[in-house]
Amino acid sequence: QAAETAEPLWDYCRMQARPRLDELAQRIEARATWDSLVLPEKERALIAEISAHVAQRSRVYEDRGFGRRSGRGLGISALFAGPSGTGKTTAAEVISQDLNLDLYRIDLSSVVSKYIGETEKNLRRIFDAAEGGGVILLFDEADSLFGKRSDVSDSKDRYANMEESYLLQRMESYKGLAILTTNLKSSMDQAFLRRLRFVVQFPFPDAKQRGEIWRRVFPATTPTEGLVPERLAKLSIAGGNIRNIALNAAFIAADLDEPVMMKHILSAAKREYLKLERPLTDSEVKGWL
Repeated sequence: QAAETAEPLWDYCRMQARPRLDELAQRIEARATWDSLVLPEKERALIAEISAHVAQRSRVYEDRGFGRRSGRGLGISALFAGPSGTGKTTAAEVISQDLNLDLYRIDLSSVVSKYIGETEKNLRRIFDAAEGGGVILLFDEADSLFGKRSDVSDSKDRYANMEESYLLQRMESYKGLAILTTNLKSSMDQAFLRRLRFVVQFPFPDAKQRGEIWRRVFPATTPTEGLVPERLAKLSIAGGNIRNIALNAAFIAADLDEPVMMKHILSAAKREYLKLERPLTDSEVKGWL
């Protein structure tokens, strides 16, 4: 009975906390599940460990005493690094679903201001609003704030370092989970990386992983016919592009009142490659039709 009452109450509390954050960040309706996440086992295990840290936070810090030893470094922070479309946002959605927490995306490049004091003010508003709801914060474009600097040459560099320190300080004290994303881990300052609890590298999917993504990409209610995941996996693209192609192929097939077939995926793939400004090679589509 208590469990039945607790979940609606928790959902009500989440909704009450949303209005303040909805003005500052984009709420993502998390629909991805563990089945949506195609990653090597090591990276998948790290995502599960992050979720477990958030779930057991109060037990370890309060019941088991770790929070009484020191107030520093109790926040749970992570960096998700990897090329665009490799599953960074999907992984954040999976954690959000797993923990029944709201997920908000913040574009750091829009938060960072050229005016002194404005970046901290923007970040303060976000964290203050988030503290009331215990949400997951997903900061995109971390490179815009945490890029490498060879030295501190002028007042702008010194001030940028202050902005970095402020964000790290808030992440380390935040009661929820804060995730930063970057397309290029090598652009991040090593001193900054050492202050994060988790760093997860999202690799470009190999042919086996791409085949697995193709097997899972169409909903069970989407009619398909003659799809061969092993052949589709020859397209050397990330999971985000695979989802784009699958969706566009579904529209093409629906307009023709046909199930999704290889010919529809070929048409959609040509459009996606045009967008990527890449040639679709014969070896990638050999044996499709």
